[in-house]
Amino acid sequence: MKHKVLLVDDEKGIVTMMKNYFEMSGYQVYSAYDGKEALEKIICQPDIILLDINMPEMDGISVCQRIREHISCPILFLTARIESKDKIIGLQAGADDYIVKPFDIDELGARVEAHLRREQRKQDQSVVRFFDELAIDYLKREVRVNSNLIPLSKREFEIVELLSMNTGQVFDRERIYEAIWGIDGDGSSDTIMEHIRKIRSKLAVYTRHSYIDTVWGVGYKWNG
Repeated sequence: MKHKVLLVDDEKGIVTMMKNYFEMSGYQVYSAYDGKEALEKIICQPDIILLDINMPEMDGISVCQRIREHISCPILFLTARIESKDKIIGLQAGADDYIVKPFDIDELGARVEAHLRREQRKQDQSVVRFFDELAIDYLKREVRVNSNLIPLSKREFEIVELLSMNTGQVFDRERIYEAIWGIDGDGSSDTIMEHIRKIRSKLAVYTRHSYIDTVWGVGYKWNG
């Protein structure tokens, strides 16, 4: 089955170049030239989205924020912006990676393949693990305490997934950031700390057990 890629950029020349490349590489390609059209094309259920940030009317950040809670596929931003604060804003909005313009088309293709392989590995993890009253379904991406579903965001679940699949192993904030957001993220200790705070808060509604321990001066580990 062909992977489906949605290309979103208001520069038609760039869209045409990417479309030709990905079609020749065996992808099923959909394209949009602004944020509003991108939202309409989401119905195609893409496996990955390449999304320009600087677009008229609705920019890429707004599109990403609008769809992220409903769309779990990787979103790669295409942008000329290279400031750390811009990257952090984009990653916090739900992006998985940044591609800086002008880019090498073969490198872009390799990044897309890498993200799709990562998604496939996640789909293959049809494993349920139990930790006392807590259960994690890695295929359904669900965490439950007894019968209560914990409403975790995509990023929060991925942090739980990483830590719980490596019980007892200590991860520093930079390693968590790299594993979840990608190797090209600038990293933000505050971002990791805030996500873990939210996870703990949501779990605390249903259990007194602390499943994520802080190893002071080092990082975090799963306490099953």
